[in-house]
This record gives sequence, C-alpha cells and structure tokens, in this order.
Amino acid sequence: MSPVVVWSIIFVLLMALAYYVTRLSSGKDEEGNRHDTGLAILEFGRAFPNEAIRSLHITADGEAIFVRLHDNKAGFMKSHRNHYACHLIEPGRVRVLPLPNAKGFSVEFLDAPTQNGTFIFSSEKEAAEVSLWLLDNYVSVADREMEADAPVPARDVNPDQAK
Repeated sequence: MSPVVVWSIIFVLLMALAYYVTRLSSGKDEEGNRHDTGLAILEFGRAFPNEAIRSLHITADGEAIFVRLHDNKAGFMKSHRNHYACHLIEPGRVRVLPLPNAKGFSVEFLDAPTQNGTFIFSSEKEAAEVSLWLLDNYVSVADREMEADAPVPARDVNPDQAK
C-alpha cells in the first residue's frame, strides 16, 4: 500500500473516533434529551444518603428534577450539564406561584435562591402533582405537631342515628 492510502485510512479512523467521542460527551440520546434519571438518582443518593426517593418528576426541558421523598419531604435537582446540584427542601422554606400556563409554576427556594425559577412540565397533571407535594412540604413541622396535638371537638351523636 502506498503511504498516502495508509495515512488517509488513519485520518478517516481518527475523524470517526472524534465524531463518536463528541456524541458521547454531549450526553444526548436519539430524542435530543440531555437528562439521565439514573445519574440523578445516584447523585441525590450521594448528597443525601439517608433519604429514600419515592418518585422523580422531570421538567419538560430536562433541566430540573423534583424529588418526592419517603416521608413526604421534597428535594430538588438542577442539571449542570454532567452533574446535578441537589437541594433538600426544608418544610416552610419554599414558595410556589402559579403561571398562566397550567403546565408549570414558579418556585422560590428561601434557602437556595440560586435555584429559583420557572418550571414547565410535560403535562398539567404532573405540574399539579409536584406543586401539591411542594405545598404540603410548605407546612412546617411545628405546625404539623400542633395540628396532631389539637383536641378533636366532641360531637353529639344521637344513638338512633348511629345505627
């Protein structure tokens, strides 16, 4: 073989390898999505090893993930290309504001203002579910304890109605 052919083959192989490596590093799959829920679960587990994940809800653009935890707490993860910034939402430390578009809402994290933003989901149902458990998380632990300790008002029950 002539040296020109050998060098041409080497050049083509290097170009193919470069193309392959750039496709891998971009993190995009066939649909163009850049989020990886497996990586998100691993990173949240590393950041908060004592918290059990109940469910994940990813925004439509894949840039944020809301995490529902086993004890009705909530977490938040923001994508930074190849890693996630993880945040555990403390009760009473989040504000949720509606948007005209029912598929999203605006969130203000009082403990992590750099994570504030407007988040749009793929469906209204998913946005409603996430906002409900974020609002449930809005009630502080002290308020829940006061609610649990409050006496239950007595009712008069007519014995004839009880049957």
